[in-house]
Formats: sequence, structure tokens, C-alpha cells
Amino acid sequence: MADHPLFAVDIVTPDAIIWSGQAEFISARTTEGEIGIYAGHEPLMAALATGAVQIHSDDGVTTVGLHGGFLQIFQDQVTLLTDRAEITEGGRAEALRLADELAALALDAGEGA
Repeated sequence: MADHPLFAVDIVTPDAIIWSGQAEFISARTTEGEIGIYAGHEPLMAALATGAVQIHSDDGVTTVGLHGGFLQIFQDQVTLLTDRAEITEGGRAEALRLADELAALALDAGEGA
């Protein structure tokens, strides 16, 4: 990745902080479509759709499957709040498969979609 300024990222569930660190770029799926985030992004709140989040950092690309939630961007801090999320060992396709599993678990638990 090109040398872009870093910004803080936290992916948080009710049980744990799934990922926390500095990133150059994030891509996520909102209910309105895909979003790409670099440092200096305008403040924003959005509803997250079930899907994959890719975090580009100095350590490479981390892919997370998650089941919905909310995204907040404010002063170079990005926070993703979700009821269920897991880091995947595979890429985007594996994260999408995992996100579908997390959504099915939520439905089984009576949490809705």
C-alpha cells in the first residue's frame, strides 16, 4: 500500500475488542453500499450490513466477518460496533462466508437480521 497517514480503528462486540490498531485504509459494507475510508475522512455514522471488513495496516490486510452493526468516523478514529464479529484466516470470500454464519447464529438466537 502507498504511504498514507494512519488512523485509529476499533472493532468492538459486547464480549470483546476484536481488533484495535492503526490502519491506512478500511473497506466495509454499509446498508447503503461499500465504503472506503482513509485518514481525514469526513465525520460519518452508518449502519453496517452483514459482510466483510478489510483493514489495511502496516502488518498487511486483516479481514473480519461481521453481522451488522454501526460504523462511526470522527477525528481519525473509526469505530465499528457489532453484535458478532470474527477475524478470518482467509480473504474476503472467507469473511463473507463467516458473516453469513454469524447472521444465521443471530437468527437462531432470536436476535433478528
